[in-house]
Amino acid sequence: MSPLRPTAWILTALFAAGAAHPAPARPNIIFILADDYGIGGVGCYGAEYKTPCLDALAAGGTRFESCFSAPLCAPSRALCMFGRYAFRTGVLDNSCGEVPTPAKEVCIARVMKEAGYATAVAGKWRQLKYLETREDGRKWGWDEFLVWGDDEEGRKGDRYWNPDYNRNGERLPGAEGRYGPDVLHEYAVDFIRRHREGPFFLYYPTPLVHGPILRTPDSREGGAKGRGEGTLYADNIAYLDKLVGKLVAELDGLRLREKTLVLFAGDNGSVGGGTLGGRAIAGGKHSMLDGGSRVPLIASWPGTTPAGAVNRELVDFSDFFATFGELAGAKLPEGVTLDSRSFAPQLRGEKGTPREWVYVQLGKEWYARDAGWKLNQAGQLFDMKEAPFAETPVAADAKDEAAAAARRWLQDVLDQLDPAGAKAAPDRKGGKPKRKKKDL
Repeated sequence: MSPLRPTAWILTALFAAGAAHPAPARPNIIFILADDYGIGGVGCYGAEYKTPCLDALAAGGTRFESCFSAPLCAPSRALCMFGRYAFRTGVLDNSCGEVPTPAKEVCIARVMKEAGYATAVAGKWRQLKYLETREDGRKWGWDEFLVWGDDEEGRKGDRYWNPDYNRNGERLPGAEGRYGPDVLHEYAVDFIRRHREGPFFLYYPTPLVHGPILRTPDSREGGAKGRGEGTLYADNIAYLDKLVGKLVAELDGLRLREKTLVLFAGDNGSVGGGTLGGRAIAGGKHSMLDGGSRVPLIASWPGTTPAGAVNRELVDFSDFFATFGELAGAKLPEGVTLDSRSFAPQLRGEKGTPREWVYVQLGKEWYARDAGWKLNQAGQLFDMKEAPFAETPVAADAKDEAAAAARRWLQDVLDQLDPAGAKAAPDRKGGKPKRKKKDL
């Protein structure tokens, strides 16, 4: 096996899809990205939490078992917005959000806009910066936005109760005493209604379930803190699930379900990892163990996406870029090294060209992983057959031929990527990016 170069992946996927049979009409696309929400928080993955709306979404669509993000907010969001690995964009951790600018990175919103889609973002943009004014939005490709993020004085404001949100360059009025996720939901629904004739692309990075873990409008007074059912954390998951259900119901009411692809994912693993079937997941947010990056991915497009399917093929967070581009019939940016590989055929129930490995990076640590093995920047190989519950180190001099072959294969992947030889992109002012040691 030899790894294909990223640009070749995209071309291969596009030509293969075109050679099969005509694709359905271009769908509306809603990409819901939950915050700090790994597979240990979703009922249909085996978690202890009740998520009936997400479970129903999966039952009517396809649940992906092996989707991998970065283990932290900013790097994972850069991956899906730009379709490029961290060592290319410079978004190595949460301190690097000022590195990519609209002049240096092509956002998927711009690609969708140029393909004729109405575009909006509703939710958390904070770490990627440069979305303070209406003109900033247009540079990225957003027609409009309602986001939680820094204002011109650098104040982040609140994301939940009494939300401090920016709507198209102005502070959102009338938010006092309101619950932020409800405000975002109303904005998202309004955008959908105004663009019901389509096509539209809505990026919906909800602040749920990132800390601080506060009461929701449905919480009882004096709710217990901590994890597990009956706690405020469970309340936050339940409210996230409820809002997903309300959004799907709105699409049903507008008769847009068969015209709309709804994709739900988490941006990184849950804090503390969580459990599946009562077994503890190894690693969570911040961790380079499987639980740090293995996240839920649910796709629902009635009449197109196979119902009740479980897909175990590898998906990399960079892949959203090429997937959305293919579904939109968009022209992908030229002169840019993309790491993205389209899984649009799989969304249509076709074979497609599944990727053979994923790449995960946080700061100066990284690894390449296939279905059974993982090799990191230190040359350490792990047997992943027990993942996400355990990762078994394999000695460098192990005699197991399968392990030796995996080491050679994954080292070839890392050699071709060459993350150690890459230089982080400078910021838009030409200097070093500002460092803010905050987890937001």
